[in-house]
Amino acid sequence: QVQLVESGGGLVQAGGSLRLACSASTNIFNFNAMGWYRQAPGKQRELVATITRGGTRNFADSAQGRFTISRDNAKNTVYLEMNSLKPEDTAVYYCNAWDDKYRHRTDYWGKGTLVTVSS
Repeated sequence: QVQLVESGGGLVQAGGSLRLACSASTNIFNFNAMGWYRQAPGKQRELVATITRGGTRNFADSAQGRFTISRDNAKNTVYLEMNSLKPEDTAVYYCNAWDDKYRHRTDYWGKGTLVTVSS
């Protein structure tokens, strides 16, 4: 059973920074990709950033230039460094990982960590 546990959320003022971490219960190299999604109140969950096994990164337009995603394979952890935070970044941030070892995509999700950005 794959488990993903997020940490690092909290309250920060606009313009500040936070680093989220997602620790996996298994070797993250087994995943095709990992990433971060977020869901603000009353809105759908949206992609923030992803990183593939090979290190290719993808960012939502809203995150481009402000957020960085990285992975530490030795620690089985993926990080999301968020800078220049805005009130509109307020959301629950979810860690995601997926694999296709069963010939179809299987997604795994963490329970989320709340990020609140005050103006």
